[in-house]
Amino acid sequence: MSVPTTESHHLRPSRATIEDVAKLAGVSVATVSRALRNLPNVADSTRNRVEIAALELNYHADPAASRLATGRSRSVAVVVQLLNGWYSSHVVAGVEAVCAEAGYDTIVVGVGPGSREQDVFAAASSIHRRVDAIIFVDVRVSSDELQALADQSLVLVSVGHELPEITSVGIDDVEVGRIAARHLIGLGHRRIGLINGPDELPFVVPHHRLTGFEEALREVGIEPDRSLYVAGNFTVQDGADALHALMDRPDPPTAIFALADEMAFGVILAADERGIRIPEDVSLIGVDDHDVAPVVGLTTVHQDVAEHGARAARLVVEQLAQGERLTDDGPAPVRLIVRRTTAPPSPS
Repeated sequence: MSVPTTESHHLRPSRATIEDVAKLAGVSVATVSRALRNLPNVADSTRNRVEIAALELNYHADPAASRLATGRSRSVAVVVQLLNGWYSSHVVAGVEAVCAEAGYDTIVVGVGPGSREQDVFAAASSIHRRVDAIIFVDVRVSSDELQALADQSLVLVSVGHELPEITSVGIDDVEVGRIAARHLIGLGHRRIGLINGPDELPFVVPHHRLTGFEEALREVGIEPDRSLYVAGNFTVQDGADALHALMDRPDPPTAIFALADEMAFGVILAADERGIRIPEDVSLIGVDDHDVAPVVGLTTVHQDVAEHGARAARLVVEQLAQGERLTDDGPAPVRLIVRRTTAPPSPS
């Protein structure tokens, strides 16, 4: 029997949740989970702040998960493209924190950065008997394949890439592209390079960011120059390679928009090797607000990645308890964080 698809509003439970503790303590849900389980890599001051917030909210996890239906595996699978990627690992951390609170184990399945829809479906099918739900992170799955999984009584949720007929969690990636372009345009840049996703896109997030970027350019009468676009695969090395390709041009851009912070870090490293000054010679903006971004002073478009995973897991847990599909509250907020890698272009 398939999971019912009756729409219902996402209602928060009356008791305090791990998200409530994270908000009060000013940390991520993953940090709350580590702190309350006495795991390492949590500063004493942070652990104390989390414990005080949990006490104030009368928060306690529910490892017995007595509300869950009998006969379930109490496991949730997370299907990701890059097991070691910063984005994927932070989404998984958010999922794991909420699942642990609800008494679920988390199983992570990597399908590779260039996976086709059939590959993702095959990976999901191989584990469907061991899990109650699957969370897809920026991967494509066709409608027919999603229905085949739903027919196994699996709850399905997507993070990042919006999949047909299942609940999706994420941000407005078109708006991300607009924010980045408008910031650079506002500083006076007109020749703006872009470090894109791979040429054969395995997911649509890069396409949406590119769409917003080009919309913002056209708003002020700038026709996008696609000769200034370089393909990447969201790694530091891709960013370094892109910087060389862009700055070796006879007419290099005065600014670069990297679709992910990790590629922006590669730009910074390669620029330093070549003696190119950021932002004096070229401005740089990324996306994510990676943990390293404040350290290197990267201007970026912030998103709370771990919170995406937490929201997805919360939807899974509540759908399993209620037996009906729930809708998310809409795109999560994003905001521009201006640091020292962007400035007006130098006079010619």
